[in-house]
Amino acid sequence: MINIPKGTKDMLPSEAYKWHYVERIARETAANFGFKEIRTPMFEHTELFLRGVGETTDIVTKEMYTFDDKGGRSLTLRPEGTAGVARCFIENGLQQGVMPMKAYYLASAFRYEKPQNGRLREHHQFGVECFGSESPAADAEIISLADTFLRNVGLTSLELNLNSIGCPECRAKYNAALKKYIGENLHNMCAQCQARFDKNPLRILDCKEEKCKAITKNAPKILDYLCDDCKAHFKEVQRILSELGIKYVVNPGIVRGLDYYTRTVFEFVSTDIGAQGTVCGGGRYNNLVEEVGGKPTPAVGFGLGLERLLLVLENTNSLRAQEENVEYYFAPLGDSAKALCRELAYALRRKGVSAETDIMDRSVKAQMKYADKIGAKYVVVIGDDEIAKGVVSVKNMADGTCEEKTIDSLRAL
Repeated sequence: MINIPKGTKDMLPSEAYKWHYVERIARETAANFGFKEIRTPMFEHTELFLRGVGETTDIVTKEMYTFDDKGGRSLTLRPEGTAGVARCFIENGLQQGVMPMKAYYLASAFRYEKPQNGRLREHHQFGVECFGSESPAADAEIISLADTFLRNVGLTSLELNLNSIGCPECRAKYNAALKKYIGENLHNMCAQCQARFDKNPLRILDCKEEKCKAITKNAPKILDYLCDDCKAHFKEVQRILSELGIKYVVNPGIVRGLDYYTRTVFEFVSTDIGAQGTVCGGGRYNNLVEEVGGKPTPAVGFGLGLERLLLVLENTNSLRAQEENVEYYFAPLGDSAKALCRELAYALRRKGVSAETDIMDRSVKAQMKYADKIGAKYVVVIGDDEIAKGVVSVKNMADGTCEEKTIDSLRAL
């Protein structure tokens, strides 16, 4: 037997309705905010992620699925969605279009990491990206979109954590102060933090090792090193969120795991799935488009994993999805009835009504059991007598009541 690869998971037909539920709400919420769907390739040139995501990130150094194709080109399965959307934005000349450019995606992503509850090597993301606006109002709109989506799918006990990591200029001053603070204790930190020390000390704050967290606990705070423009931007984001009634907590420890972030970063956190409590994260990335070959373009967005979201919804009994059951099941008794049942099922399907009929040559009793198992709302048993009279009995499977209808009226549903 050939088994499924480690870190992947099948979506079974019995579970599909849960995915349809969150995907439908994602599409509807994004559309209500003026976002349109974008689709980019599952794999890109590796250079895109080296330049966009950052060479010192865990994703690039440890987690990417990279391979050479038959032409010797280095390609990578997308580990996240934003870099590919930025490449698409540049390559298709969307900078010359109407600004802001607002797009969302529902896409698979791939990271080679230790599988955990709600974190798989192949996972699925809902993400939104807004290109062209420098305004703090764009940051607040993206955050409010995430807040609206999470509430619409059924989550309410979430905490919004907010921070600013500044621009390259003020971050350079902060990095110097951070390196000075960490330098004395660097030998006591993990190998990954030691490697990050020279290239990207800010990422040390994101380390999950307890000994490193103990050292960085009292490190200088990035908010104390923001330039006047970054301070004003962050203050205005907070003001707009308060204006919208969106509660938040300023958390200087949030830096996010990708190098392209600037200024605003945020996370929506749930405590219902243990240590891995972040269900949505994002922020501003003003330098990404230029970094991957385009003209300077401010941008902001977020991404969230659908597997983790579904895990939280189920753990908190917040999943309001309804199974997508068949409306009508036609149970034939005899060859003439089989043809009529196929005709009726086909007529209803063409009109957008879900319908099934027997294709297993089951007895009527077995068909009734099957109809019950698949959750059919109505069952219609048709035999020679029903065909002769042109009248059938339609059974409501919920309460057991029956109603007589003509065959012609079923065709006209």
